[in-house]
Amino acid sequence: MTIHKEGHSILLTLALFLAVVNLSLRWVAPEVMTPVMVVSAILFFMVLQFFRNPRRVIKVADDRLVYAPADGKVVVIEETHEPEYFGDKRKQVSIFMSPTNVHVNRNPISGTVNYFRYHPGKYLVAWHPKSSTENERTTVVIDNGEDEIMLRQIAGALAKRIVNYLNEGDRVQQGTDMGFIKFGSRVDLFLPLDAKIEVELGQKVKGNKTVIARL
Repeated sequence: MTIHKEGHSILLTLALFLAVVNLSLRWVAPEVMTPVMVVSAILFFMVLQFFRNPRRVIKVADDRLVYAPADGKVVVIEETHEPEYFGDKRKQVSIFMSPTNVHVNRNPISGTVNYFRYHPGKYLVAWHPKSSTENERTTVVIDNGEDEIMLRQIAGALAKRIVNYLNEGDRVQQGTDMGFIKFGSRVDLFLPLDAKIEVELGQKVKGNKTVIARL
């Protein structure tokens, strides 16, 4: 288990702040030192676990398999019209990431990034029907040579920053990091209509472990 690079500066700042608070209380209010130290330790541990980055090695590398790009719970499986890039109907699978989930986002297939856009927007709760079109989000389309799939990182009420490492023209490897969403949100996948969905509504999935669909 390692700590993701997105958490290094935040954890360092938090550690310094908590150290200053606890050292100050040692001199001005030593009677509350113990409860404050306990609360400080719990707070630091909660933030620490949010930025954990478990090593996830894909056992079967196959671009016909679409692996989960994030940890979380499947909250949407439906056929929908995708207007931004495809302009036609696609199968949508959405994964909700709670604050307790691993928040690393990973490439579900290998291929070339044919499209990337960042969209500023609102911070509606991630399960709101309009969050996928009105919230801050990024859209990425990866082409494996036979099929294109779309990933959309969506900010939520708590997630105030989306990080994405990809650019158009990049060649990406299945299972490698493609981004990070800080403090909970959602990732949508848009797949070809003939993709065979391998998950169910309400199922908990893990990035690089759970197969979402077969192309």
